[in-house]
Amino acid sequence: MKEYKMRRGEHLDDRIPDLKDTVESYFGTVTGTEEHNGHELYVVDDPDNAVFKRILAGAAEYSGKKDKIAVHFEERPAEEVIADGDAAAAEEAVSLKNEFLLEATGRDAKSRRESLKREVEDDAPDY
Repeated sequence: MKEYKMRRGEHLDDRIPDLKDTVESYFGTVTGTEEHNGHELYVVDDPDNAVFKRILAGAAEYSGKKDKIAVHFEERPAEEVIADGDAAAAEEAVSLKNEFLLEATGRDAKSRRESLKREVEDDAPDY
């Protein structure tokens, strides 16, 4: 499960007023909800894209802090996707993930990577 921050001064509710509809428009019908780390996330058990097995997405809310988007993309192994002739679906899956996260956070892939890298560096122990 990964959590992504919004751009400075922005909030998830402002960027995506109806998260369930947005998840469905990118990945397929939401089949329910599931709790992870105290957050209620939407579940897509049968995603439209053949690469995905299952998707969890939702708001990660923290008291006194800005909300984040929490996502988990469960994917089929690359060898299986290629063997089934779904190489085009693999390209589309990458685009879908990046477009969804860009809409939710306002940050492109490079910016999200750099932010995650800074968080890891900040959490590193001092020796």
